[in-house]
Amino acid sequence: MLRTVKYGDSGLVVDMLTEKQGRVSFMVKVPRSSKGKIRKQLFMPLSLVEVDFDFRIKSGLQRLRDIRMSVPLPSLALDPYKLSLCLFVAEFLCHATRDEQDNPQLFNFVAFSMEWLDNVEGNFSNFHLVLMIRLSRFIGFFPNTEGAQEGRFFDLLNSTFTDKVPEHHHFLAPEEAAKIALLMRLSYKTMHLCAMSRVERNRCTEVILEYYRLHVPGFPQLKSFDVLKELFV
Repeated sequence: MLRTVKYGDSGLVVDMLTEKQGRVSFMVKVPRSSKGKIRKQLFMPLSLVEVDFDFRIKSGLQRLRDIRMSVPLPSLALDPYKLSLCLFVAEFLCHATRDEQDNPQLFNFVAFSMEWLDNVEGNFSNFHLVLMIRLSRFIGFFPNTEGAQEGRFFDLLNSTFTDKVPEHHHFLAPEEAAKIALLMRLSYKTMHLCAMSRVERNRCTEVILEYYRLHVPGFPQLKSFDVLKELFV
């Protein structure tokens, strides 16, 4: 579940990332009665749900036949830090995967990531950094790490490390390039080993978002980043 937009008194336009169809938008009627099958709780950001629908290629908005919870993720709604991370990641994914067709590997990575975040009890402040960098592998522009050596620049536009200053201004100086190279090697299990201050973490987030803006047409400034900046120490 990526995004919901209210439509009329009881309608929602819902954007989802699906395993078999990629990005799909739905028109959903949410009954006012709490006894209906379709409940608002199912449309929380990044909730994992199972849906039944007839996919119509020529239709911009699909119609849901049924929706139900797939894997409950209770801590994501109860923990304020995790909830803020989810709001940021949902907005990020909404733009990063906008043109994705069927991509089961990408879908499974996102689903695994949300289950991991729900189960972890601490040391998840770098979660969004690892997710954003690793997601680029599934979309097709994961940085080339072969030349990631001390003292080199990182060319954001061409996704490579280089000895020379690029002729454009989209690059990182060696000190920041080294931090990004370190992040590229991290996983969710090892990311706690990379200690960063809030200022450093926010700067890494800014760099990765700039990287996506260079490689994903129309990728905007994310509104939820302002909230994320205040999280963690």
